[in-house]
Amino acid sequence: MAPREMSRSCMLDDYDLDAFLNLAANFNDGFGYVVTPNVDHLIRFHDEPAFRALYADASYVLLDSRFLSHIFRVWKGLRIPVCTGSDLTAQLFARVIAPEDKIVLIGCSAEQASALARRYGLKGLRHYNPPMGFIHDPQQVAACLQFVEDQSPFRFCFLAVGAPQQEVLAHELKIRGIARGLALCVGASVNFLTGVERRAPRWLQMAGLEWSYRLLQNPGRLAQRYLVRGLRVFFLLPLIEFLVRPRVPLRGGSVDSR
Repeated sequence: MAPREMSRSCMLDDYDLDAFLNLAANFNDGFGYVVTPNVDHLIRFHDEPAFRALYADASYVLLDSRFLSHIFRVWKGLRIPVCTGSDLTAQLFARVIAPEDKIVLIGCSAEQASALARRYGLKGLRHYNPPMGFIHDPQQVAACLQFVEDQSPFRFCFLAVGAPQQEVLAHELKIRGIARGLALCVGASVNFLTGVERRAPRWLQMAGLEWSYRLLQNPGRLAQRYLVRGLRVFFLLPLIEFLVRPRVPLRGGSVDSR
């Protein structure tokens, strides 16, 4: 059955990094999942009803792109805070996750998982790396979902297998209703933490030009995505209604600044 047509209204949550860290540190609402829209995701959002459905069911939609934040402010008069998946992942490991916490990592290599465990002293890291193209094999998808559910309850599950695979997994976990914990669709964030990829200098990040640095690092893989496909976003933004969902008042303690 084809997925039902979804409205092209995109809900974005009013959380910056510190505000969402506090929420994540105190998350105890069963299962939830986080998506982090960037330019590529918004193009998918416009083009694919199935992708819109994944976003509609997400517990939190955090703006991943300072480039988009600048555009929203100038073009639409919207001030939407940025909480990038890469910054969120790094700060969760540095400021929130304790060595004894059960953490699930889906994607990345065994070497990366070991590096994370060593760097942060993690005793409860559980890792599973599905094979390339797994999302097209129902048995491989089922095995991945079963692995996550077998680790439940967990504190955080980092889904690092790229869009839309990670969002599909998160949505299926919600539908199945077994897993307990907060799942985060974080793309290449763990690559930056483990040195597989380098992030742009901070001034480029703040200027909304991190994409240009990544393009220079890997033009063969990213030129089509950024310079051809990505330009479509300027034509598609007027066709998407963006709404801002107010943050929920925090219950519990806050994360210490470090």
